[in-house]
Amino acid sequence: MKTIEGLRLWAVGWLCLRICGGLWAEPEFTVASYNLEGYLDVPVGSRPAKPELSRAKVHESLLTLRADVVALQEVGSVGALLKLRQALKHGGLDYPHWELVTAFDTNIHVAVLSRFPFVTRQPHTNEGFLLYGRRFRVSRGFAEVEVRVHERYRFTLITAHLKSRRESASADQADLREQEAIRLRRIIDARLQARPEANLVVLGDLNDNPDSEPIRIILARGKRNALVDTRPAEREGGALSDQNAQIRSRRVTWTYFYAKEDVYSRIDYILLSRGMAREWDPGGTYVLRTPDWGIGSDHRPIVARFQAVDR
Repeated sequence: MKTIEGLRLWAVGWLCLRICGGLWAEPEFTVASYNLEGYLDVPVGSRPAKPELSRAKVHESLLTLRADVVALQEVGSVGALLKLRQALKHGGLDYPHWELVTAFDTNIHVAVLSRFPFVTRQPHTNEGFLLYGRRFRVSRGFAEVEVRVHERYRFTLITAHLKSRRESASADQADLREQEAIRLRRIIDARLQARPEANLVVLGDLNDNPDSEPIRIILARGKRNALVDTRPAEREGGALSDQNAQIRSRRVTWTYFYAKEDVYSRIDYILLSRGMAREWDPGGTYVLRTPDWGIGSDHRPIVARFQAVDR
């Protein structure tokens, strides 16, 4: 039987082997985004409660991802979010920390579930703008939380669900979405002007294509505080990681299916500040591909992996 001294020496030797042999692995964590397509537990206005079969498929997808932090869009009431948490906990995935932001749209909301505690919360529930001489508000607001992965690593997460491409009686839907993007970008600029190397993740359903004006505004390419588009794609067995950029660009990246026009598009994003991008692991970043994905939602979830160490 090993003595206490023998165990101590063994532990020191094992640690030395890990470090000296270059096998020491930094702690990792994952961040995901998923539009749940009306995750309501009871009917609200013209929106029906989400069918049990659809809710079960959402649970299956989230249990497959097992992300450490997940941003959600189209969540109904607090009760609906708590029932989702309970279902996931029953499946072995516990999210003790959560945030739900209710803004101008009283039916669907943005939310965050996390295995890690929140250091701060700053819900943006009353973001407004002028358009055509009238005052409008960002319909779903923005959820902003600072997450503590461990004592030496934190990051800020902002999730959004911008105006859909459905026509609006009050204003042009594209103009509304562009103004919401401008409000979101102002929040991003404020955070990065205060701390240029801040760890910041901006993610969610931005409801527009990568070359659209709202996405250009949020990314701010070529500017000092530009964001990095992680561009999650379906996993292809790793073969494409060694190919050239042209071939990598052909990976399957769509996240949303619009049945009316029979169109698949990429409108869900995980965007990073330059500080956060240094910890990003492209190999752990993907669109979840599962059979019968459309039972759960008209969106597919996306996830990105990071190392929890400032670089």
